[in-house]
Amino acid sequence: MTFNGNPPGRLGRASAALATVLVGAVALSGCAPERAPEPTPTETYVSTYETPPPTELAPLRGTTVPAGSLDHASIAAKIDNHWDARPQVGLERTDVLFEELVEGGITRYVAIWQSDIPERLGPVRSIRPMDPAIVSPFRGIICYSGGQQRFVYLMRQTPVYNAIHGQPDTADTFYRASDRPGPHDVIVKAREVLAQHTDLAAPQQQFAYSLDAASSTAAKEGKPTAAVEYRFSSLFYGTWKWNAEAERWMRVQQGKVDKDSHGDQLNAANVVVLRVNVVDDRGVPKTILTGSGEAWVSSGGATIHGKWSKGGEKDPLRLVDGNGVTIRLAAGNTWFELIPPGGSVGFVAPAEQ
Repeated sequence: MTFNGNPPGRLGRASAALATVLVGAVALSGCAPERAPEPTPTETYVSTYETPPPTELAPLRGTTVPAGSLDHASIAAKIDNHWDARPQVGLERTDVLFEELVEGGITRYVAIWQSDIPERLGPVRSIRPMDPAIVSPFRGIICYSGGQQRFVYLMRQTPVYNAIHGQPDTADTFYRASDRPGPHDVIVKAREVLAQHTDLAAPQQQFAYSLDAASSTAAKEGKPTAAVEYRFSSLFYGTWKWNAEAERWMRVQQGKVDKDSHGDQLNAANVVVLRVNVVDDRGVPKTILTGSGEAWVSSGGATIHGKWSKGGEKDPLRLVDGNGVTIRLAAGNTWFELIPPGGSVGFVAPAEQ
């Protein structure tokens, strides 16, 4: 019989030999064939980062606040600065405050709150002819106790809601405090007044701000200042002293520490002195706060000289340096001293103290 391929005998012998070789190889190795290593399990990374809530700048302070937290109007008031009116209520929480000359060489304040509304403010007094130009850019609400009819008329023509003592709409929100002598006793329930006017919009930002005192224009480009001395008249004068540790200007009036209703010294992040013209309006001093004039801005322990300008009654106040560049205030509250031609302003260098 004939077969394809090798004869059976030879094939069998070759297969047996191959099997013998394989068995010997396995025996010599002493182990089974290697297997691929199992993969090492890895931990899954889970991020714990949380997106911070959005923020915005408080329009009248330049401080960072949660977005939407200040979607309400500003509330301003004509605040008494007579000796018998001190300490006033709520001044320590103002965003912006203007001190102005009135009759008899004394001063009064136009104070404005928006980022921090006190429960009470006052005492409030009557309006003056320059007040429409001060409060109009802020819009919102103005609280006062009345005034000459011609001045009240002017204020009512502004885009500001007039809350006046003795009117039906303030019967529940204005009252006379029993612990203060009249006429320095009219107090306003500020939060209740604001709650009655939720239709009024928040104010627009009025000034440029830096992040802090050290990065303000005055601190970076101005002259070191230990104190700002100002005088409205022989009766009303004061000093702002720089406190480096607190990074605040501390207020003194008529040689005495000027305190708030809690017994703490009034202070400010910025002190802005404006040289203004004052005219006689039928026996009433009227500060002219339109046009332009000299300005001194003190922030961060230094002062820069510049210029103020205001195009019209409803326009915001602008502050620029000698080159026409916008001055940036330190973030925080600001006091404006509106110094008349007969008044004075001076700056004390640190070495002069």
